[in-house]
Amino acid sequence: MITLTIWSDFACPYCYIGETRLQNAIDELGLADQVTTDFRAFELDPNASKEVVSSTPERFAMKYRLSLEGAKEQIEQISSLGRELGIDFRYATTQYSNTRDAHRLMKLAEAKYDRETVGRLNEALFKAYFVENLILADHKVLYDKAIGVGMKEADIKEVLESNMYDDEVRLDEREAMMRGIHGVPYVVINGTFAIPGAMSTDGFKSALQRELRKQEKAQTESENTTGERPHQCGPDGCQLL
Repeated sequence: MITLTIWSDFACPYCYIGETRLQNAIDELGLADQVTTDFRAFELDPNASKEVVSSTPERFAMKYRLSLEGAKEQIEQISSLGRELGIDFRYATTQYSNTRDAHRLMKLAEAKYDRETVGRLNEALFKAYFVENLILADHKVLYDKAIGVGMKEADIKEVLESNMYDDEVRLDEREAMMRGIHGVPYVVINGTFAIPGAMSTDGFKSALQRELRKQEKAQTESENTTGERPHQCGPDGCQLL
């Protein structure tokens, strides 16, 4: 068996891309029944407003000191990586807001529901942001997505109308800090072998196959098995192409 621990944020484009590539790798290797996933919260900006205060191209241009046109070009290049995976990736028109409540909702799913529901919610939240361009701080959006994957109305309302699971989100982020994780996605295989960034599907396949071959041996170092420069997003921004 393989356990994947994944730190990510729903507003991180490379997280959606990386997790999709990882799932493709699992499916292509026929490992769906041998892999379990533990999702961990990592807010790119814990202090982000719950209101949308700027467009993504404007925010991108300011963060990376680019012209508006230059920002749009970079955003389009990142979006093209998502579209290569069959995702109707619309990064340019995303509505950036605080993602804390989305992470709390995921904690509810992990605490009370099966792994299939957790996986569906994770995908639904990424899709809500990058495909449907919805505001993830909007409780109606979160409620609708949770109901859509089969979660109970009472459970959802109890969380959204309180600060339940806030401590669990913060604990994930403290663990990330202790591990020296400064960018996401960040995947740890069986607690030891770390993959920082959105590898290619083949890169993830190589990492999974390596773990299968050496499952009895302790993995004590983090390395990129493909020689690629993986893409990540951190508090200071995303790596540009």
